[in-house]
Amino acid sequence: MGLLNTIIKTYKGNNLSQERLKLLQYKRLKKIVEYARNNSSYFNELYVGIGNDFKLEELPTTNKIEMMKYFDKWITDDNITMQRIDEFTSNIDNVGRMIDGKYLIFKTSGSTGNPATILYDKQNIDVASAVAAFRTFARKEDFKAFMKNGKKTAGVFANYGFYLACGMSRYLQLQMPRKKNKITIDVNAPEEQIIKELNEFNPSMLSGYPSNLALLSNFEELTIKPNVVITGGELLTDEIRRKLTDKFNCYVQTHYSCTEAGEIACECSEKHLHINEDWVIVEPVDKDNKPVGYGVLSDKVLITNLSNYIQPFIRYELTDRIIVHNEKCKCGRNTCWLEIEGRTDDILEFENGISIAPMSFYKILEEIKEITRFQLIQRSHEKLELRIVAKRREIAFEKAKKELLDFLNRKDITNIKIFLSDELPQANKISGKYNHIYKDFK
Repeated sequence: MGLLNTIIKTYKGNNLSQERLKLLQYKRLKKIVEYARNNSSYFNELYVGIGNDFKLEELPTTNKIEMMKYFDKWITDDNITMQRIDEFTSNIDNVGRMIDGKYLIFKTSGSTGNPATILYDKQNIDVASAVAAFRTFARKEDFKAFMKNGKKTAGVFANYGFYLACGMSRYLQLQMPRKKNKITIDVNAPEEQIIKELNEFNPSMLSGYPSNLALLSNFEELTIKPNVVITGGELLTDEIRRKLTDKFNCYVQTHYSCTEAGEIACECSEKHLHINEDWVIVEPVDKDNKPVGYGVLSDKVLITNLSNYIQPFIRYELTDRIIVHNEKCKCGRNTCWLEIEGRTDDILEFENGISIAPMSFYKILEEIKEITRFQLIQRSHEKLELRIVAKRREIAFEKAKKELLDFLNRKDITNIKIFLSDELPQANKISGKYNHIYKDFK
């Protein structure tokens, strides 16, 4: 399609009516279904009996466990295999580089703790860039200030490994090596180092996980004055939004995205998350994958990425719980908007007054290759319980324990005991919500 053509299509998509958006969705859905059927043996088998004039709900659903089980059959390029991907990603210098010069590779554990490998082709990258260009900013005045101040962007994310934020940032740096207006700071670096780098760079846009930015905002030494703060990866609560607004004296916003679908919804000036309906289909469903109505809280959500042809995500299951609204928004956009019950992992607090955001623990445990699912529970100020699903539990636990203790020691937390639980990771029995990291003591 080409970047310029994608930009034009995305720009035009901003002004389409709901009726025209639905027609465009179906047109793009038919195109990607036909491509998947012809180039993926997995989808070829899955869509046996599906005619050419299908309805969306007639297509079988897909999920992460199935995707990883049949990964080589899922991919639409026969030259790409999991073995080749494992070899490619064993070299950390390949972060942000394309395998075969065609596809970016990202890793994620997602909201269920099951690891996944996600490929982006050029079209999917172009769509992500176009959506970012036209829909990142909730308010025009923030965009103008950002442009006026040199488009300096600082992200406080995991800056090591094949994560989306890290990988996409490095990809852009490799594409435009002379540009020095974007930095990514490792979320697990010491606070004083993060603060020093932020102060020296003085970004116009600050982005990061809400819980980490909330902790950083406690430091008087952090003196930056960004024009906008954009959070992601976790739920932005009203409390954290107010705290960041008070600290940085600027507009604070969020968005809803995942590695599989990219930017699902962008925030407007009314603080509504508008679905990018021209590039993604969002279906709120109950536990049996039956649709729920507008204004009703779903048990799950099915997403269809309309731009990723190397690894089609069609009616792909996410465990997020959302409410989709179709009433007209005061901001003037025609797209439906949603509310989301985002990740609500707890900030862990220790006796010496040190607080640590959940994403730091999440990224450490995600790197332990032997672990396929995990849950970390703080039972007291000195005791952590680790629940894991792993091929070699004892070996996986010892690796995780060492990495966690090393990290805590660097934070001057030295009196922690970590024990391996006999229980497996599990959702809350009452709410059904799965938390990777949480506190369970008073």
